[in-house]
Amino acid sequence: MKTLEEYIVLAGQSHGHICPGQILGIRMAMLGLGSIGIDDPAKARKRLFTIVEIDRCATDALSLVTGCRLGKRSLKFLDYGKVAATFVDLETGRAVRVAARDDSRAKAKAMFPAISDASQAQLEAYKVMESDELFNLQAVRVELKPEDLPGRPRSRVPCAQCGEGINDGRERRLGDRILCRSCAGERYYEPVTSDE
Repeated sequence: MKTLEEYIVLAGQSHGHICPGQILGIRMAMLGLGSIGIDDPAKARKRLFTIVEIDRCATDALSLVTGCRLGKRSLKFLDYGKVAATFVDLETGRAVRVAARDDSRAKAKAMFPAISDASQAQLEAYKVMESDELFNLQAVRVELKPEDLPGRPRSRVPCAQCGEGINDGRERRLGDRILCRSCAGERYYEPVTSDE
């Protein structure tokens, strides 16, 4: 595994800036991986699975360190709005959930009282705080369905209404019809006509 400083440089290049969230994400991933016995994420790509609970800066850093990606199906996003992630070793089944402690913000301010900008104080503090001051670490069990695992789709069916393909059991059955979530009424968008 690279050092914190090496990951910070890479995160700045990848994400476009360094912020407290980037530091949290890097350190969270380093702690999580170490806790499940993975010391070189580059060699563990096929066995590592990560679930992130927030769509903020920390997620980009987590992805950078772990190598887990949405497109590789080794990274899952569950919108819980928490700076937290769960790291799973698919070979051993070991898993840990790492969550940022809310009181770390106040501790950061106390550690660097001369820095008036709260974000800058957090950034500097998060680099040096002890892991147990920064995170809560918990061993967990994660039951993963085969259709959620990395790899090729395990199933694909067409939607009876729009005709679009639906992968890995994400379809809905309404009576004898197989529909995509959008056609079943779970649409996040509203189609517009050319008249609008």
